[in-house]
Amino acid sequence: MRETTDKPQAQVLQLPLPSAVGGSGMPYRPAGDIHPVLRRAGAPPAAVDLLAQAQRGLAEARELEGPLERYAAAHLAALRASAAVLALRGRPEENARKRKRIRSAWEVLPEVAPELAEWAVYYAAGAPKRAAAEAGIASAATVRDADDLIRNTALFLRIVQRLVARGAAVPQARSGEEGMPRTG
Repeated sequence: MRETTDKPQAQVLQLPLPSAVGGSGMPYRPAGDIHPVLRRAGAPPAAVDLLAQAQRGLAEARELEGPLERYAAAHLAALRASAAVLALRGRPEENARKRKRIRSAWEVLPEVAPELAEWAVYYAAGAPKRAAAEAGIASAATVRDADDLIRNTALFLRIVQRLVARGAAVPQARSGEEGMPRTG
C-alpha cells in the first residue's frame, strides 16, 4: 500500500532560452526600465495642438475650390503655425503699458523667433488680402495667389514643425537654408 504524504511538490521556474532573447539569458525588458534617462522637456501641448490645427487647415485649403476660400484658409493655417511658435517661445510683456496694447502675431513673431522675421513680413502683407477674401471680394485673390500662398504656407509649416520638434531651445538658423521663397 502506498503512503500519502503532505510534502509540497517542487515548482519549476521556466526562463526563456538564451537564444530566444539575444543570448543574454535575461527576459526582455524595454531599455527605459533598465536605465531611466531624463529627457529634455518637449514642446508645450498648446504649441503642438496649434501646429496640428495649422496642418489640418492647410490640408483643407488644398481641398477647397474657390481661390478666395483657399487663400483665406492657407493664411489662417500660417497664423496658427505662428501662434504655435508664440506658444513655444512667447513670454508675457514686462511693461504694463505695452501689455495693454493689442499686437498682431506677425508683429510679435520676429521678436521671439528672429529667424522667421521674413515670414512675418510676408504674412503681415497678406493679412489685408485675407480679410478681403473672407469678406467675399472677388478681386481679393486669384487662383495663382491662392496656389502661391498654399505652397509657401506648406514650407512655413515645415520650418515651424522643426522649431516645435526642437522644443523651447532657440535654433541656430543656417545661412540661406530657411529663407523665404521668391514667387513671381
